[in-house]
Amino acid sequence: MSAQSYDFWLLDLDGTLIDVERGYLHEVMREVGDRVGYGFSDVEAEAVWYGLGGTRNEFLAALGLDPTHFWTVFHEVEDPLARAEHSYLYDDAAFVGELTRPTGLVTHSQQWLTDAALSHLGIEDWFDAVVCCTDELGWKPDPAPVRTAMASLGVDTAAGERGVLVGDGPQDVGAAWNAGLDGIHVERHGHDRRGLCVLGDRRVTRLDELIDEPPASD
Repeated sequence: MSAQSYDFWLLDLDGTLIDVERGYLHEVMREVGDRVGYGFSDVEAEAVWYGLGGTRNEFLAALGLDPTHFWTVFHEVEDPLARAEHSYLYDDAAFVGELTRPTGLVTHSQQWLTDAALSHLGIEDWFDAVVCCTDELGWKPDPAPVRTAMASLGVDTAAGERGVLVGDGPQDVGAAWNAGLDGIHVERHGHDRRGLCVLGDRRVTRLDELIDEPPASD
């Protein structure tokens, strides 16, 4: 497969293209924990942040926390500018900015967090469409956000156009398949740490594995 194998590209944001400094992650989770009355260990904090070991809401419920209340508090604690300032672009993601095919973003990150991160990192112009999941629109693996992004890009698999969604979680691959696209999983944490193996049409550990291979030398 090469970068030109697809007529359009969709990508997840957090954990796929960008990440946050560990110190910031743990600072936020400590504050959230103080407000909800639970002391997150470093392992638990990262499991919730990255969705390791299953869905975040199931993990929170297993800790005895109400997921709805947790996320309400989480969004109260998070400051868009602070998060953006502690975010960084993965060094293997640069090729996304050079894609010549329609390219969109489908993320669980809320609009105010997404806008701040894209602006701070200077990658707003990488994307022809940005879709942030909501309760009204749906959350991956629901295909509705993916189809919304496709409509914004003006692409249509029924017309024979081939697309892909690349993400770091099983919900990304699920959303891709539910929308009739290929799903590529980038494993940023390792199967042992994640606690499961995510299936996909292709699995990589770095995004630049998806770049066209250079021509063989004579």
